[in-house]
Amino acid sequence: MPKQGLPPPERAQTVARVALAAALIGLALWTLWEFIPALVWAGIIAIGIGPSYRTAERHFPPGKHNLLLPSVFTALIALVFVVPLAIAGIRVAREWHIVMEWLISARQTGIPAPDWLAHLPWGADQAVAWWNENLADKDAAVELLHRVDRAQLLLTGRQLGAGLIHRAILFGFSLLTLFFLFKDGDHLVVQMRHASARAFGPSGERIGRQIIASVHGTVNGLVLVGLAEGVLMGIVYAFTGVPHPALFGAVTAVAAMIPFGAPLVFGLAAFMLVAQGSGTAAVVVVVAGMVVTFVADHFVRPVLIGGATKLPFIWVLFGILGGVATWGLLGLFLGPAIMAALILLWREWTDGEGA
Repeated sequence: MPKQGLPPPERAQTVARVALAAALIGLALWTLWEFIPALVWAGIIAIGIGPSYRTAERHFPPGKHNLLLPSVFTALIALVFVVPLAIAGIRVAREWHIVMEWLISARQTGIPAPDWLAHLPWGADQAVAWWNENLADKDAAVELLHRVDRAQLLLTGRQLGAGLIHRAILFGFSLLTLFFLFKDGDHLVVQMRHASARAFGPSGERIGRQIIASVHGTVNGLVLVGLAEGVLMGIVYAFTGVPHPALFGAVTAVAAMIPFGAPLVFGLAAFMLVAQGSGTAAVVVVVAGMVVTFVADHFVRPVLIGGATKLPFIWVLFGILGGVATWGLLGLFLGPAIMAALILLWREWTDGEGA
């Protein structure tokens, strides 16, 4: 019988093409390695905002060049991130002189113990004694402040500044990528469907849909639910007299996007109330925080995240925690998406449906 397969020249060309493609992909990843987080963030935001963008396209059909709608949505996304940071920066700049005046006063007269220190539920006497010994006395306060390594502070400040500049550049590239994803997203989706069909068959598109559904569910389950938790707890903070309730509410919203993050914030708020002598208000904050987070984590999020992909919540939780540990904030979205794709492959394999 004649030997089946490609003739030797064609087989050699196929191997060469595969090797060339692998080499080019490796070089591209190496070249873009520093910008991969920016590209991934742009993809996550584009997927999360996709339904709203398509709704806007139906009401305002794109013109010949399709520039206005992508520009508007990109600008809105930029404002969502830039405005809060700008407000925080302005507030820090305004209050910086208070810090400088406090340092000058500490060098001249020492730092008197605050009233709330004596109202701590435990260790109040020891805390007050340590404060009076190390900070209330002028000479002791000056000695303690001189222990601070100025060179180390300068180095830390420079590293922080360099890190902020680097992240600002990546954010700019994320916005640039996001603009082109809005503008040419439909063409890219068609190309990816054809590529996945040629490479993986019908399973490729199913896995892609599963990943997209997981990102949608994670955005709704983490971001939107976290914002709702922040609003509710902000109301509780204002009602119970927590200092800066709006700020604490915003921090709670961000922390609530990470599992077990919100209790750290409302626990700190409760501790501040206890320090001020408001024990009852502290209990109200803790109880309200536990109820809000319990309902969000055990009822709302499992439906939003797991319901979109039929993914058990235990795998959602493992995906989020493992993703955060591996990729930082990106892992909040990548972890559940990877778990969703893996569970889909497992189900197809065990059910005998995989192609």
